[in-house]
Amino acid sequence: MEETWSSPRRMQELRKKKSSYEDVLNPLSTASDRLSYIKGSVGVLDEEEGEMFLEELTAGIKKLKSLLDELEIRYLLSGEFDRGNAILTIHPGAGGTESQDWAQMLLRMYLRWAEANGYETQVVDMQPGDEAGIKGVTLTVRGLYAFGHLRTESGVHRLVRISPFDANKRRHTSFSAVIVYPEIEDDVEVDLKEDDLKIDTFRASGAGGQHVNKTSSAVRITHLPTGIVVSCQNERSQHRNKEVALKVIRARLYDIGLRAQEKKIEGAGGDKKGIAWGSQIRSYVLQPYRLVKDHRTGIEVGDVDSVLGGNIGVFIKEALKGTVGGKK
Repeated sequence: MEETWSSPRRMQELRKKKSSYEDVLNPLSTASDRLSYIKGSVGVLDEEEGEMFLEELTAGIKKLKSLLDELEIRYLLSGEFDRGNAILTIHPGAGGTESQDWAQMLLRMYLRWAEANGYETQVVDMQPGDEAGIKGVTLTVRGLYAFGHLRTESGVHRLVRISPFDANKRRHTSFSAVIVYPEIEDDVEVDLKEDDLKIDTFRASGAGGQHVNKTSSAVRITHLPTGIVVSCQNERSQHRNKEVALKVIRARLYDIGLRAQEKKIEGAGGDKKGIAWGSQIRSYVLQPYRLVKDHRTGIEVGDVDSVLGGNIGVFIKEALKGTVGGKK
Protein backbone atom coordinates (compact mmCIF):
# COMPACT_ATOMS: atom_id res chain seq x y z
CA MET A 1 0.00 0.00 0.00
CA GLU A 2 2.87 2.36 0.88
CA GLU A 3 4.41 1.73 -2.55
CA THR A 4 1.18 2.82 -4.21
CA TRP A 5 0.90 6.07 -2.23
CA SER A 6 4.54 6.93 -2.90
CA SER A 7 4.27 6.39 -6.67
CA PRO A 8 2.66 9.38 -8.47
CA ARG A 9 2.40 7.36 -11.69
CA ARG A 10 0.60 4.49 -9.94
CA MET A 11 -1.75 6.93 -8.20
CA GLN A 12 -2.55 8.58 -11.54
CA GLU A 13 -3.40 5.19 -13.05
CA LEU A 14 -5.69 4.37 -10.11
CA ARG A 15 -7.47 7.74 -10.36
CA LYS A 16 -8.08 7.15 -14.07
CA LYS A 17 -9.51 3.69 -13.34
CA LYS A 18 -11.69 5.07 -10.54
CA SER A 19 -13.02 7.80 -12.83
CA SER A 20 -13.80 5.31 -15.62
CA TYR A 21 -15.70 3.06 -13.20
CA GLU A 22 -17.66 6.02 -11.84
CA ASP A 23 -18.62 7.00 -15.40
CA VAL A 24 -20.44 3.67 -15.68
CA LEU A 25 -21.65 3.08 -12.11
CA ASN A 26 -23.14 6.54 -11.48
CA PRO A 27 -25.49 6.47 -14.51
CA LEU A 28 -26.41 2.85 -13.64
CA SER A 29 -27.35 3.93 -10.12
CA THR A 30 -29.41 6.81 -11.52
CA ALA A 31 -31.15 4.46 -13.99
CA SER A 32 -31.95 2.02 -11.18
CA ASP A 33 -33.48 4.81 -9.07
CA ARG A 34 -35.59 6.06 -11.99
CA LEU A 35 -36.80 2.54 -12.77
CA SER A 36 -37.85 2.03 -9.12
CA TYR A 37 -39.72 5.35 -9.19
CA ILE A 38 -41.54 4.41 -12.42
CA LYS A 39 -42.52 0.98 -11.03
CA GLY A 40 -43.88 2.63 -7.90
CA SER A 41 -45.76 5.25 -9.90
CA VAL A 42 -47.50 2.78 -12.23
CA GLY A 43 -49.76 1.67 -9.39
CA VAL A 44 -50.93 5.24 -8.85
CA LEU A 45 -52.54 5.27 -12.31
CA ASP A 46 -55.19 2.79 -11.12
CA GLU A 47 -56.18 5.02 -8.24
CA GLU A 48 -58.78 7.77 -8.36
CA GLU A 49 -57.54 10.78 -10.37
CA GLY A 50 -54.39 8.78 -11.11
CA GLU A 51 -54.44 9.91 -14.73
CA MET A 52 -53.17 13.32 -13.63
CA PHE A 53 -49.77 11.66 -13.04
CA LEU A 54 -49.68 10.15 -16.55
CA GLU A 55 -47.79 13.09 -18.08
CA GLU A 56 -45.18 13.02 -15.32
CA LEU A 57 -44.77 9.25 -15.66
CA THR A 58 -44.41 9.51 -19.46
CA ALA A 59 -41.68 12.13 -19.02
CA GLY A 60 -39.92 9.84 -16.53
CA ILE A 61 -39.98 6.94 -18.98
CA LYS A 62 -38.49 9.15 -21.70
CA LYS A 63 -35.69 10.25 -19.35
CA LEU A 64 -34.95 6.63 -18.46
CA LYS A 65 -34.82 5.65 -22.15
CA SER A 66 -32.44 8.53 -22.85
CA LEU A 67 -30.22 7.44 -19.96
CA LEU A 68 -30.19 3.82 -21.18
CA ASP A 69 -29.22 5.02 -24.68
CA GLU A 70 -26.34 6.94 -23.09
CA LEU A 71 -25.27 3.85 -21.14
CA GLU A 72 -25.27 1.84 -24.38
CA ILE A 73 -22.88 4.36 -25.93
CA ARG A 74 -20.69 4.31 -22.80
CA TYR A 75 -20.43 0.53 -23.16
CA LEU A 76 -19.37 0.91 -26.79
CA LEU A 77 -16.83 3.57 -25.77
CA SER A 78 -14.71 1.26 -23.66
CA GLY A 79 -11.48 1.32 -25.68
CA GLU A 80 -8.20 2.23 -24.00
CA PHE A 81 -8.19 5.84 -25.23
CA ASP A 82 -11.91 6.38 -25.89
CA ARG A 83 -12.34 8.70 -22.87
CA GLY A 84 -9.58 11.03 -24.03
CA ASN A 85 -8.98 13.85 -26.48
CA ALA A 86 -8.68 13.38 -30.23
CA ILE A 87 -6.37 14.68 -32.94
CA LEU A 88 -8.13 14.89 -36.29
CA THR A 89 -6.48 15.48 -39.67
CA ILE A 90 -8.11 16.08 -43.05
CA HIS A 91 -6.24 15.58 -46.35
CA PRO A 92 -7.87 16.39 -49.72
CA GLY A 93 -7.44 13.90 -52.53
CA ALA A 94 -6.50 14.56 -56.14
CA GLY A 95 -8.61 17.20 -57.83
CA GLY A 96 -7.05 20.52 -56.87
CA THR A 97 -9.42 23.28 -55.82
CA GLU A 98 -12.51 21.06 -55.87
CA SER A 99 -11.08 18.55 -53.35
CA GLN A 100 -9.52 21.30 -51.26
CA ASP A 101 -12.90 22.99 -50.96
CA TRP A 102 -14.43 19.64 -49.91
CA ALA A 103 -11.76 19.30 -47.19
CA GLN A 104 -12.76 22.71 -45.84
CA MET A 105 -16.43 21.69 -45.84
CA LEU A 106 -15.52 18.63 -43.75
CA LEU A 107 -13.53 20.82 -41.35
CA ARG A 108 -16.59 23.03 -40.87
CA MET A 109 -18.76 19.93 -40.30
CA TYR A 110 -16.51 18.61 -37.52
CA LEU A 111 -16.13 22.03 -35.89
CA ARG A 112 -19.93 22.39 -35.82
CA TRP A 113 -20.33 18.85 -34.39
CA ALA A 114 -17.77 19.56 -31.68
CA GLU A 115 -19.40 22.87 -30.74
CA ALA A 116 -22.87 21.28 -30.53
CA ASN A 117 -21.53 18.51 -28.26
CA GLY A 118 -19.58 20.75 -25.91
CA TYR A 119 -16.07 19.90 -27.13
CA GLU A 120 -13.23 22.40 -27.28
CA THR A 121 -11.36 22.58 -30.59
CA GLN A 122 -8.05 24.06 -31.65
CA VAL A 123 -6.65 24.20 -35.17
CA VAL A 124 -3.01 23.17 -34.78
CA ASP A 125 -1.97 23.63 -38.40
CA MET A 126 -3.86 24.56 -41.55
CA GLN A 127 -2.52 25.02 -45.08
CA PRO A 128 -4.82 27.19 -47.22
CA GLY A 129 -5.61 26.12 -50.79
CA ASP A 130 -4.28 27.99 -53.80
CA GLU A 131 -7.71 29.36 -54.82
CA ALA A 132 -10.14 28.09 -52.20
CA GLY A 133 -10.41 25.45 -49.49
CA ILE A 134 -7.48 23.90 -47.65
CA LYS A 135 -4.56 21.64 -48.57
CA GLY A 136 -4.63 20.03 -45.14
CA VAL A 137 -5.54 20.66 -41.52
CA THR A 138 -4.80 19.22 -38.10
CA LEU A 139 -6.98 20.04 -35.11
CA THR A 140 -7.36 18.83 -31.55
CA VAL A 141 -10.77 18.04 -30.08
CA ARG A 142 -10.79 18.09 -26.28
CA GLY A 143 -13.41 16.69 -23.96
CA LEU A 144 -14.70 13.45 -22.44
CA TYR A 145 -14.96 10.64 -25.05
CA ALA A 146 -13.83 12.89 -27.92
CA PHE A 147 -11.65 10.16 -29.41
CA GLY A 148 -14.21 7.44 -28.73
CA HIS A 149 -16.76 9.23 -30.88
CA LEU A 150 -14.49 10.55 -33.61
CA ARG A 151 -12.49 7.36 -34.23
CA THR A 152 -15.51 6.13 -36.23
CA GLU A 153 -14.93 9.00 -38.70
CA SER A 154 -11.53 7.74 -39.90
CA GLY A 155 -11.67 6.93 -43.59
CA VAL A 156 -12.32 8.43 -46.99
CA HIS A 157 -15.29 10.78 -47.43
CA ARG A 158 -16.72 11.24 -50.95
CA LEU A 159 -18.61 14.27 -52.28
CA VAL A 160 -20.67 14.37 -55.50
CA ARG A 161 -21.96 17.79 -56.64
CA ILE A 162 -22.14 20.34 -59.42
CA SER A 163 -18.79 22.07 -59.01
CA PRO A 164 -18.97 25.80 -58.19
CA PHE A 165 -15.49 26.05 -59.77
CA ASP A 166 -16.53 24.59 -63.15
CA ALA A 167 -17.77 27.17 -65.66
CA ASN A 168 -19.59 24.37 -67.54
CA LYS A 169 -21.49 23.31 -64.39
CA ARG A 170 -20.44 19.69 -64.65
CA ARG A 171 -20.83 17.14 -61.88
CA HIS A 172 -17.62 16.37 -59.97
CA THR A 173 -16.65 13.68 -57.47
CA SER A 174 -14.16 14.67 -54.76
CA PHE A 175 -12.45 12.72 -51.98
CA SER A 176 -10.89 13.70 -48.66
CA ALA A 177 -9.29 11.43 -46.06
CA VAL A 178 -10.06 11.92 -42.39
CA ILE A 179 -7.65 10.35 -39.89
CA VAL A 180 -8.27 10.42 -36.14
CA TYR A 181 -5.62 9.70 -33.51
CA PRO A 182 -5.94 9.56 -29.73
CA GLU A 183 -4.05 12.31 -27.90
CA ILE A 184 -1.46 10.27 -26.00
CA GLU A 185 -0.80 11.26 -22.39
CA ASP A 186 2.72 11.52 -21.00
CA ASP A 187 2.35 8.32 -18.95
CA VAL A 188 2.00 6.25 -22.14
CA GLU A 189 5.33 5.03 -23.46
CA VAL A 190 6.16 6.10 -27.02
CA ASP A 191 9.54 5.55 -28.69
CA LEU A 192 10.38 9.22 -29.28
CA LYS A 193 14.05 10.18 -29.12
CA GLU A 194 15.24 13.79 -29.20
CA ASP A 195 18.00 12.87 -31.67
CA ASP A 196 15.32 11.73 -34.14
CA LEU A 197 13.72 15.18 -34.25
CA LYS A 198 14.54 18.10 -36.51
CA ILE A 199 12.99 21.28 -35.11
CA ASP A 200 12.65 24.43 -37.23
CA THR A 201 11.16 27.76 -36.19
CA PHE A 202 9.60 30.38 -38.46
CA ARG A 203 7.30 33.36 -38.37
CA ALA A 204 3.61 32.55 -38.16
CA SER A 205 1.46 33.56 -41.12
CA GLY A 206 -2.14 34.71 -41.24
CA ALA A 207 -4.25 35.68 -38.25
CA GLY A 208 -2.74 35.58 -34.82
CA GLY A 209 -1.98 39.10 -33.75
CA GLN A 210 1.04 41.39 -33.92
CA HIS A 211 3.20 39.43 -31.46
CA VAL A 212 2.62 36.07 -33.16
CA ASN A 213 3.34 37.37 -36.66
CA LYS A 214 6.48 39.39 -35.76
CA THR A 215 8.38 36.69 -33.87
CA SER A 216 9.63 33.26 -34.91
CA SER A 217 7.11 31.53 -32.68
CA ALA A 218 5.87 28.93 -35.18
CA VAL A 219 7.42 25.46 -34.95
CA ARG A 220 7.88 22.67 -37.50
CA ILE A 221 9.01 19.28 -36.19
CA THR A 222 10.21 16.49 -38.48
CA HIS A 223 10.53 12.95 -37.15
CA LEU A 224 13.47 11.80 -39.24
CA PRO A 225 13.00 7.98 -39.08
CA THR A 226 9.38 8.13 -40.32
CA GLY A 227 9.33 11.43 -42.22
CA ILE A 228 6.34 12.67 -40.20
CA VAL A 229 6.18 16.49 -40.29
CA VAL A 230 3.99 18.49 -37.91
CA SER A 231 3.72 22.27 -37.79
CA CYS A 232 2.05 24.47 -35.19
CA GLN A 233 1.77 28.26 -35.31
CA ASN A 234 -1.43 29.15 -33.51
CA GLU A 235 -0.02 29.57 -29.99
CA ARG A 236 1.61 32.80 -28.83
CA SER A 237 4.86 31.22 -27.66
CA GLN A 238 7.39 29.01 -29.40
CA HIS A 239 7.45 26.74 -26.34
CA ARG A 240 3.68 26.15 -26.47
CA ASN A 241 3.73 25.55 -30.25
CA LYS A 242 6.50 22.98 -29.77
CA GLU A 243 4.50 21.28 -27.00
CA VAL A 244 1.40 20.97 -29.17
CA ALA A 245 3.38 19.72 -32.19
CA LEU A 246 5.08 17.07 -30.04
CA LYS A 247 1.67 15.84 -28.85
CA VAL A 248 0.67 15.26 -32.48
CA ILE A 249 3.99 13.52 -33.23
CA ARG A 250 3.52 11.21 -30.21
CA ALA A 251 -0.03 10.37 -31.28
CA ARG A 252 1.02 9.49 -34.82
CA LEU A 253 3.97 7.38 -33.67
CA TYR A 254 1.75 5.50 -31.25
CA ASP A 255 -0.73 4.87 -34.06
CA ILE A 256 2.06 3.52 -36.30
CA GLY A 257 3.19 1.15 -33.53
CA LEU A 258 -0.38 0.02 -32.90
CA ARG A 259 -0.99 -0.75 -36.57
CA ALA A 260 2.27 -2.70 -36.76
CA GLN A 261 1.15 -4.83 -33.80
CA GLU A 262 -2.27 -5.42 -35.39
CA LYS A 263 -0.62 -6.60 -38.62
CA LYS A 264 1.49 -9.10 -36.71
CA ILE A 265 -1.59 -10.43 -34.93
CA GLU A 266 -4.01 -10.45 -37.86
CA GLY A 267 -1.53 -11.18 -40.65
CA ALA A 268 -1.62 -9.60 -44.07
CA GLY A 269 -5.20 -10.82 -44.57
CA GLY A 270 -6.65 -8.81 -41.70
CA ASP A 271 -10.11 -7.35 -42.31
CA LYS A 272 -9.25 -3.78 -41.34
CA LYS A 273 -9.88 -1.37 -44.17
CA GLY A 274 -7.01 0.88 -45.14
CA ILE A 275 -7.44 4.55 -45.85
CA ALA A 276 -7.13 4.69 -49.63
CA TRP A 277 -8.92 6.49 -52.44
CA GLY A 278 -11.90 4.44 -53.54
CA SER A 279 -12.52 2.85 -50.13
CA GLN A 280 -14.87 5.58 -48.93
CA ILE A 281 -16.79 5.10 -45.69
CA ARG A 282 -19.43 7.70 -46.52
CA SER A 283 -20.81 9.47 -49.59
CA TYR A 284 -22.37 12.93 -49.60
CA VAL A 285 -24.41 13.35 -52.78
CA LEU A 286 -25.73 16.82 -53.68
CA GLN A 287 -26.47 16.08 -57.36
CA PRO A 288 -28.46 14.55 -59.10
CA TYR A 289 -30.28 13.81 -55.80
CA ARG A 290 -29.55 14.74 -52.18
CA LEU A 291 -28.46 11.97 -49.82
CA VAL A 292 -25.74 11.09 -47.31
CA LYS A 293 -25.04 7.36 -47.11
CA ASP A 294 -22.72 5.56 -44.70
CA HIS A 295 -21.36 2.54 -46.57
CA ARG A 296 -20.40 0.65 -43.39
CA THR A 297 -23.80 0.73 -41.70
CA GLY A 298 -26.20 1.43 -44.59
CA ILE A 299 -27.61 4.46 -42.74
CA GLU A 300 -29.01 7.10 -45.14
CA VAL A 301 -30.00 10.69 -44.36
CA GLY A 302 -31.77 12.93 -46.87
CA ASP A 303 -31.12 16.23 -45.05
CA VAL A 304 -27.62 16.84 -46.45
CA ASP A 305 -27.44 20.42 -45.14
CA SER A 306 -28.06 19.21 -41.59
CA VAL A 307 -25.28 16.61 -41.86
CA LEU A 308 -22.80 19.10 -43.32
CA GLY A 309 -23.83 21.43 -40.49
CA GLY A 310 -22.47 18.93 -37.96
CA ASN A 311 -25.44 16.61 -37.34
CA ILE A 312 -23.45 13.37 -37.70
CA GLY A 313 -24.46 11.72 -34.41
CA VAL A 314 -26.56 9.00 -36.06
CA PHE A 315 -23.59 7.88 -38.19
CA ILE A 316 -21.26 7.83 -35.19
CA LYS A 317 -23.68 5.85 -33.04
CA GLU A 318 -24.41 3.23 -35.69
CA ALA A 319 -20.72 2.84 -36.50
CA LEU A 320 -19.95 2.35 -32.79
CA LYS A 321 -22.53 -0.44 -32.62
CA GLY A 322 -20.34 -2.36 -35.05
CA THR A 323 -17.45 -2.22 -32.58
CA VAL A 324 -16.96 -3.22 -28.96
CA GLY A 325 -14.13 -1.70 -26.96
CA GLY A 326 -12.73 -0.12 -30.09
CA LYS A 327 -12.32 -3.47 -31.90
CA LYS A 328 -14.14 -4.95 -34.87
